[in-house]
Amino acid sequence: MLKNMTDTIRGMLRELTGRDDFSGGAFNVRANGESSGRLSTDGIRIEPKPDGSGLDIHIAPGVKRDKVHIPVVITKSGIRETVYNDFHIGEGADVEIVAGCGIHNHGPQDSEHDGVHRFWLARGARVRYVEKHFGSGDGSGRRILNPGTEVYMDEGSVMEMEMVQIRGVDDTERTTTAELAANARLVVRERLMTHGRQRAISYYVVKMNGAGASADVVSRGVARDDSYQKFDAKLVGNAPCTGHTECDSIIMDNGKILAVPGLEANNVDAALVHEAAIGKIAGDQLVKLMTLGLTEQEAEEQIINGFLN
Repeated sequence: MLKNMTDTIRGMLRELTGRDDFSGGAFNVRANGESSGRLSTDGIRIEPKPDGSGLDIHIAPGVKRDKVHIPVVITKSGIRETVYNDFHIGEGADVEIVAGCGIHNHGPQDSEHDGVHRFWLARGARVRYVEKHFGSGDGSGRRILNPGTEVYMDEGSVMEMEMVQIRGVDDTERTTTAELAANARLVVRERLMTHGRQRAISYYVVKMNGAGASADVVSRGVARDDSYQKFDAKLVGNAPCTGHTECDSIIMDNGKILAVPGLEANNVDAALVHEAAIGKIAGDQLVKLMTLGLTEQEAEEQIINGFLN
């Protein structure tokens, strides 16, 4: 069903989505700047934009427990692209959207994918959105990902976002904005690890505009070697609402981490909280695992895996 597949592309699809065969559900697979396959279903319609800049994905009202896969893979050096995908989720729908991008760069030129995803959730809609990023390849060209996400939530809708970047991406700037109507709820869980001289920056701005809206934005990161991370999250309470943002990070070697939590209350009944913690791996944790027979490096890896999962 998919065209122009190679072993590398299939392996990257499994990293991003857990599968390389999308039969039986709605999907669009993009590889090296072109569509490798697309399928709509009765409840999920995927249409290319007339100008070729991306996709329009329409999820019908009332669709329950359905799933759509929208992965992107780049395996050629020197590709640079910007893609706009718009998701229209109908009233009362319940859907999981699995996206993300993998770049395998084995050449001297930079490869870059900038994906802009915009979501409109109708009243009572529920979305679980999974976005994974990773890079591989031994070329000198960088692997660059700059995802942008815009979320517009109608009354009583729910958006759960899992944002994951564990390895191989040299440079990324993630920008996420959201606007919540009454009783809408946004939950974000970000997990990332940087190493070498990698740079990862995350910006979040969440506006709670309706009474009863709530947001919970949590980031966990590990910065190794000479890498740099920045987490900049701002919650804006424009109505009676509740908001929580948290950055919990482990710093190693010569890594650098900057946490910038921001709260803006424009209503007397806006209850907003932020937390931030940055520190190294505790020595007693290492000692405890090493007494069980692990080397220091193995103990570090166990702690990091537990922290990020």
